[in-house]
Amino acid sequence: MTGETDDAVIPDSAFLAAARGLPATHTPVWFMRQAGRSLPEYRAVRGEGSILDAIKQPDLAAEITLQPIRRYGVDAAVLYSDIVVPPHAVGFGVDVAPGTGPVAEQPLRSAADLDRLRPLEADDVGYVTDTVDLLVRELDVPLLAFAGAPFTVGSYLIEGRPSRTYQHTKAMMATDETLWHAVMERLADSAIEFISAQLAHGAAAYQLFDSWAGSLSAADYVRYVRPHSARVVAELAERHPGAPSIHFGIGCDHLLEHMHGIGVDVIGLDWRTAITDARHRLGPDTVVQGNLDPALVLAGPEAALAGARRVLDDNGGHPGHVFNLGHGVQPDTDPAVLEAVTHFVQEETRR
Repeated sequence: MTGETDDAVIPDSAFLAAARGLPATHTPVWFMRQAGRSLPEYRAVRGEGSILDAIKQPDLAAEITLQPIRRYGVDAAVLYSDIVVPPHAVGFGVDVAPGTGPVAEQPLRSAADLDRLRPLEADDVGYVTDTVDLLVRELDVPLLAFAGAPFTVGSYLIEGRPSRTYQHTKAMMATDETLWHAVMERLADSAIEFISAQLAHGAAAYQLFDSWAGSLSAADYVRYVRPHSARVVAELAERHPGAPSIHFGIGCDHLLEHMHGIGVDVIGLDWRTAITDARHRLGPDTVVQGNLDPALVLAGPEAALAGARRVLDDNGGHPGHVFNLGHGVQPDTDPAVLEAVTHFVQEETRR
């Protein structure tokens, strides 16, 4: 199903209008990681074990996806999933360790290791598309698909765990460029197939997370990363015309032009980059997503609402704005504060 079909299902979607730079009834709101540990209802149903086990249960994954829609009244749902679902689904050997993040006991360090990362097929993630099917029947707001961009997923597989230095990842770039691009090509194929499967089952838009691209210089991003992310976006645009694309990373101000230049419809901003500055650099019609500092949400309702007001003022009433945090919801966030922010943004911008 393409975005054009989705419009027939959700004709008044503020999110889809804003993502295309068109006037909407109000500035739409959704939050990265809006479903999860910050919600008591999530903790009540989540159960034990890895998040990857929960994702494999369509009824549970659908329920978790719906929880923030019921509580906050946000304008888009984001699928309860994880960026390492594709490599996990093909048997690479990666899990998500509580309190740590993605871990691989045998990291990807050689061409032989690449053989363990076989191409993803839609049947590998049938439980994900089953979840999407359940949600599309239930939701009255658009569902966002998502995947990790090749660099960010690759960094987890190569390092074997979250890293601050990315020493093995950068070493592969510097010492075995042939292997590096082979890894990126395989992960680009995986991202395309994973997102395409979600869109084909009724998701209306998608976000490509390159969370850790900010660890790279602009020159390294352009040489080693941008071509692969650009291919993901280009192939998805060909397969699913009309489905808006969002690209996001942390600490990527120095990469802003390059990340936007891969051809996405919406560029996500963290709290470091002003919306006015982004449009000055990228063009006045640029559609942006963001960018309230998550720390202000932790500071309480007064600080969060004041921060939300500054974000709206920074946007200046431009129709191409999707309100979000400048990163994901923190686990110790008070849901009442996010609910207040949601209602504030929607009411203050209602046209």
